Amino acid sequence: MVALAGLVCGLTCLAAVTLLRQQRGETPSIDRRWRLTAGVMTGFGIWSAHFVAMLGYNTGPVVVGYAYGPTALSLMVAIGVTIGGFMLPYVRNLSLPFLAAGGALVGAGIVAMHYIGMSAVEFPGHFGWDAELVALSALSAVAFAIPALVLALRTRGSASGLAAGGLLMLAILTLHFTGMMALQVVPDADGGQGENILSPVTLGIVIGALAFAVLLIGIGASVINATAVAAIRSQGREFRILVEGITDCALYMLSLDGRVVSWNAGAAQLKGFTSDEAIGLNFASFYSQEDQAAGIPQRAIAAARDAGKFTAEGWRHRKDGSRFWANVTIEAVVDEQGDIIGFAKLTRDISRQKEDQDRLIALTEKLDAALTNMHQGLALFDREERVALVNARFRMMYRLDPDLPLEGLSFSDFMRTSLLARGNVIVDQQRIEAGRGWLRACLAQPGGGGSVTTNFDDGGVVDISYQALPEGGFVATFEDVSERHRSEARIAHMAMHDDLTGLPNRTNFNGQVDDALRRAEAGHSKVALVVIDLDGFKEINDTYGHATGDRILGSLGHRMSAMLGDGQVFARFGGDEFAASYSFDDETELTTFLDQLRQVLDTPVEANGLEIKPSACLGVALFPDDGSDREQVLSNADLAMYRAKATHGVQLCQYEYGMDEVARKRRSMAADLRDAIAANDLSLAYQVQRSLVTNEVTGYEALARWHHPVAGWIAPQEFISVAEESGCIIELGDCVLRRACREAVLWPEPYRVAVNLSPVQLTRPILATTVAEILLETGLPPSRLELEITETALIADKASALHILRQIKAMGVSIAIDDFGTGYSSLETLHSFPFDKIKIDRSFVMESDRSEQARAIIRAVIALGSTIGMPVLAEGVETEAQLEMLRSEGCSEAQGFLLGRPSLSGPVLNEQIRTLQVVANSS
Repeated sequence: MVALAGLVCGLTCLAAVTLLRQQRGETPSIDRRWRLTAGVMTGFGIWSAHFVAMLGYNTGPVVVGYAYGPTALSLMVAIGVTIGGFMLPYVRNLSLPFLAAGGALVGAGIVAMHYIGMSAVEFPGHFGWDAELVALSALSAVAFAIPALVLALRTRGSASGLAAGGLLMLAILTLHFTGMMALQVVPDADGGQGENILSPVTLGIVIGALAFAVLLIGIGASVINATAVAAIRSQGREFRILVEGITDCALYMLSLDGRVVSWNAGAAQLKGFTSDEAIGLNFASFYSQEDQAAGIPQRAIAAARDAGKFTAEGWRHRKDGSRFWANVTIEAVVDEQGDIIGFAKLTRDISRQKEDQDRLIALTEKLDAALTNMHQGLALFDREERVALVNARFRMMYRLDPDLPLEGLSFSDFMRTSLLARGNVIVDQQRIEAGRGWLRACLAQPGGGGSVTTNFDDGGVVDISYQALPEGGFVATFEDVSERHRSEARIAHMAMHDDLTGLPNRTNFNGQVDDALRRAEAGHSKVALVVIDLDGFKEINDTYGHATGDRILGSLGHRMSAMLGDGQVFARFGGDEFAASYSFDDETELTTFLDQLRQVLDTPVEANGLEIKPSACLGVALFPDDGSDREQVLSNADLAMYRAKATHGVQLCQYEYGMDEVARKRRSMAADLRDAIAANDLSLAYQVQRSLVTNEVTGYEALARWHHPVAGWIAPQEFISVAEESGCIIELGDCVLRRACREAVLWPEPYRVAVNLSPVQLTRPILATTVAEILLETGLPPSRLELEITETALIADKASALHILRQIKAMGVSIAIDDFGTGYSSLETLHSFPFDKIKIDRSFVMESDRSEQARAIIRAVIALGSTIGMPVLAEGVETEAQLEMLRSEGCSEAQGFLLGRPSLSGPVLNEQIRTLQVVANSS
């Protein structure tokens, strides 16, 4: 039993040291639990060892049992005093005086437990004690307990642990054996015993259980300790591997004075220093010379020391002198007592993030500049329809103070504030609701966006576009289109009015007349259409100049506008031609209107200091008396006007049935011509064009021919003028151009084909598109097509004609000016338009045999063409003398009956004739 007591004692002491050393200073509560566990286990162990030894004590009286009270008290004393001894040193952080006091307390506990336990023994007698040995036992227990506790708590390592456990075991054993030596057994005469006692068997069972518990606690503590140590070592290895294996950032330790004491692989890779090179360097070496001179490294260390942590970004330098933008964190490292023992420094290369950030900043600045300088106003709204952003252009458009806060306003408040500032009016709730309705309607459109237009009382017009955003909210853009609307209004007015007089043009007049005819038909009233043509206006232009003529036309237009009344419309059709419409119920009303109109036209006009009295012929036709539609009534009024012109002394003529049968025949011819164009019944004749230098064929001019099913062949000048009057000249021109290109593709030689364009065709904006489509459809190369126009075709709208001709020329099509010399023959025209050829009118060539003036004009035109590098072609060559004259003057090309008459068979027959001539000459 004594050996077992010694084993229990030894295990208890080792377990006590092990458990005390589990304290790691992490948290006070955890450490207190470890001390409490150690005190309970040690107290149980000491108590168990004592009573196991007592069970083995077999000298002296027979032990009957053990008293409950002293036995339990000895256990509680052993546990309580031991816990107090283990707790006491931590009152002053393991200072030596408190360690000694704690050890003395543990020793005193052992002593108290021993002698209280001895008093629990029940036997027929009592104990006597040797006071000196008892004192010695107490001193030995305290003497060994003090160094045992010092070694256990202030040192680490297995040897010191074994030494601490051995000293504690000596404290227990020396006490026990010295105390037993001080014991004297004195038998009692009565041999009495207490009633509440533990038998030795029961006590043995209790002690065995407690010893087993102590053993389990010791084993558990050992297992916990081993596991903890292994975990700590494992964590240490993993942490070391982690730190040393990090390569994307530098992680190293600094001493208190800022010198490198550790260096990981990431630091070596980032900074270029090996571990041997870096350790011992001051970390200021990684800063630029300027930063070092400014004391930035020292301030960083000081900040980390004061605040515990320092974070910054800046340039850092590598061993090779290159630099990178770094994110740096310096954190103070403290020991268990809270004292700073060094610094941990983490450095990351964030150069790419810096570049991205710089690009983002630059992009943001550009975006801000774009938003500030964009010509549109912009407002961004979040999901709650509150203003998130407003640019400067919007504030300017709506006359808002630049400092007025708009961000955060609801859409309704934003709208109210903006409209109030822009229009200086009270904005009621109805208008706000209307604005919200427009917003909802726009956002509901396919694609999540739409536009509305807002008109302001001052004439301003703003287009507002709303576009939903994918993440919620929407963006509104505001474009001031006031000037555009004014321009569109001006253009619309110009499209429907005459620039010179301000009166409606033909298109406008026709629309208003159609409306008047419908009203008259519904109301059983009448409409008079009046065609007005000024007499002698060409002579006024020739005599006084076009500026004076324009002044007269403008004055007449203003007079007509001034006399304008209900049911009246005035218009200028062009040149010196005007028209009027008057809705009336009574003939006297019409008479009064016509008298007023004649007075306006006959009143002299002041122009450039001159008083000029214009005169005019008027033709009148009535609806429904003289026609069932506008075109018929207007045509009859035109016939009446020409009758007035043809009748000397008559200014006003009203249409009568049967008037001018010739005009009716022309209308019939126009109808037949339309049918012929639709049925493609027109023919083309081709007249050859030759070089006067080489006598080679240079091309053919396509000439329209019409064989009427009743009247037979009709002269071109007759049916072309009918086409121009009837408005089918466009269809005729397109038909001739298409057919000429189609037939030219089939010619055996790639000769150029020339086609005439009428002035009406040249006024069409889509002429260039039509030419391109015909070339594409027929396959004729643009270089083989030549379009001929007369100078008079350019007068109506010179700018538009120039634009159209340049479009056509850009395709590769040649452009010739026809009948040169018979019109204005303006040198400015030759300079402005990209002509490729000048064609001298046939009248000059035909008179060249007998008119020196005609020859002089021909000579001047040829010289002009040579000077400006433009070929000249003479038309109407019918004699050898004319041909020789043209050659001698240097004319480039010619055409006429002498060189070849127009032929329906075209170049095919001409080639055959030329071949026969060559064969005949060879024979």
